Amino acid sequence: MSQEIAVVGSPDFTTGFRLAGVRKFETVADDDKPEQLDEAVSGVFEDNDVGIVVMHDDDLEHLSRDVRETAETSIEPTLVTLGGSAGASGLRDQIKRAIGIDLMEED
Repeated sequence: MSQEIAVVGSPDFTTGFRLAGVRKFETVADDDKPEQLDEAVSGVFEDNDVGIVVMHDDDLEHLSRDVRETAETSIEPTLVTLGGSAGASGLRDQIKRAIGIDLMEED
């Protein structure tokens, strides 16, 4: 069974993914994030058809501690964050957590 990618974030963030063919998304306006982002993220993480959840790194700041911890420690679906200051090392850590090995490790 193949799983889908889901995107959660502002209209500007989700639009590009929607145009690229991502069918599962939760759009939350910037002004509504403090009240609605927890619910949107929780709903996506409870969807059994979702294997990867994509969010902007800055949006993690708007999540409650419990929802953020659930998202960051989840194996399936796996959270991938884009943007922010994490850069390549942040992506490296996310890939390592998702598949269990460090693909960029040098011998």
